[in-house]
Amino acid sequence: MAKKKIEIYDTTLRDGNQGEGVNMSIADKLDITKELDAVGVDYVEGGWPGSNPKDDEYFQKVQDLELSHVKVSAFGSTHRADSEPAEDFFLQKLVAAKADITCIFGKTWDLHVEQALRIAPERNLEMIQNSIAFLKEATGKPVFYDAEHFFDGFKSDSGYAIATVQAAVDGGVSRVILCDTNGGVMPHELAHAIRELRKEVPAVKLGIHVHNDGGLAVANTLRAIEEGAIQVHGTINGIGERCGNVDLTSILANLELKMGYECLPEGQIRGLTNLSRKIWEFLGMQGPNGQPFVGPSAFAHKGGVHVSAVQRNPETYEHIDPELVGNSRKILISELAGGSNLKAKLSNRYPELEDSNAVRAILNEVQDREHAGYSYENADGSFDLVVRRHIGKYRPIFEPIYYRIYSPSNEEHPDSAGLIEASAKIKVGENIELCAAEGNGPVDALNRALQRALIEWFPVVGDLHLSDYSVRVVNSTEETAAKVRVYLEHTFQGEAFGTVGVNVDIIQASWNALVEAYQYALMQHQEFVDELEETKGDAGSSDTRQSAP
Repeated sequence: MAKKKIEIYDTTLRDGNQGEGVNMSIADKLDITKELDAVGVDYVEGGWPGSNPKDDEYFQKVQDLELSHVKVSAFGSTHRADSEPAEDFFLQKLVAAKADITCIFGKTWDLHVEQALRIAPERNLEMIQNSIAFLKEATGKPVFYDAEHFFDGFKSDSGYAIATVQAAVDGGVSRVILCDTNGGVMPHELAHAIRELRKEVPAVKLGIHVHNDGGLAVANTLRAIEEGAIQVHGTINGIGERCGNVDLTSILANLELKMGYECLPEGQIRGLTNLSRKIWEFLGMQGPNGQPFVGPSAFAHKGGVHVSAVQRNPETYEHIDPELVGNSRKILISELAGGSNLKAKLSNRYPELEDSNAVRAILNEVQDREHAGYSYENADGSFDLVVRRHIGKYRPIFEPIYYRIYSPSNEEHPDSAGLIEASAKIKVGENIELCAAEGNGPVDALNRALQRALIEWFPVVGDLHLSDYSVRVVNSTEETAAKVRVYLEHTFQGEAFGTVGVNVDIIQASWNALVEAYQYALMQHQEFVDELEETKGDAGSSDTRQSAP
């Protein structure tokens, strides 16, 4: 039997753009449109023509995109109370946008009619019906209607709220979208309102548009679907004003994988995690690690008991197979970990971990070091070095000797304002390298100096790039004597990994994390270790080479 289709209407570009800290360029909006088209979303709301130049430009440029699935919607409102539809500026802009559909909102709550519009209730009904009829005739395309504040309006005056929906139907609307604009409706209230509306206006085809101010956006949306709604309005990752809109990633996964509806073309649900992370990237934001279904921690397991059970049967602690939405399982290492965590995470790389004595020794060290301020949850590089030490595979590629930091004064070197100089002295085999470099801050300068010292011996370190740097005070009660934990993330030949350093001196902690990053990257390639052994075996005295910044 064919699955029931639920239409997905994405308003990331319009409603999502109203979120704090969200500011999309025209290029971002066009790129996101293409991503939504690729995954098979039914509608994308591009913006409000006439409200700002960017949205006007979007509707011009989107016509040049070769879209295969998604239909573009132009958003607006009913005409003004002191004019008729044909004279209204914004309705004319909707027609000129030449979108595939138009979607306008109108007032459903009597409070807004009386206090915001300050017009007679009958005039508001005329505005709804006439605006829809005008747009339908002028564009020759479907018109959707957002019943703004429908649920608050229903609680205030159910008869009038229903009358506004009837006015939209009388105007020839294709879909009426019931909006919980303030995001405060409870699921049972929402269900009751929809049932009563469908009794009075049985022919209406409903959509649902809810905000998340009560933390119930997903629950309310799914409840609306159960009550007969056939279209969902929301944003990717739930971005939007105040607490955001309903998160379409959660809605899509729940509807398709748990409720048996068809939302996207077959197989496209596997692209959900990739879509989510691309949208965060377009916005220059980092989403919450625990974002359901698509977050980096959505299937992360830390407790030893949990990991042990998941290894036997993933259903014990996972509500779906992460691969269904394109995500993956993550095994975390911390003081809470058990032997099963280690074996699950590293058994393919280090089969020696079947030795229970080695496992226990590693866990003991992790617990001791985390008690001292370290954290290995995301520091895979540092953790790998811990494991290597316990199983006899730690063969350092180089030996750090010392580092120095120098900050030239602006008076001495006015052209170097803001730059920091660093030098790094290391030993490779029997050879000494002393190199200096400039950087934007001490960590950048140290990284450049260390890379310069190693690159003559191992050119591949040119592919090692510092991508993230963060610092956290470990024991703040010690005030200025507190330890700091430095976390570094590097990318190396397609792999991202982290290293960690802890010290009362932030520079020393950073240096330790940097050294571990280079050791880890080079140890991944056995040929570098072999080259090192050959170097050590060469006869002759040690040599010291120096380089300037």
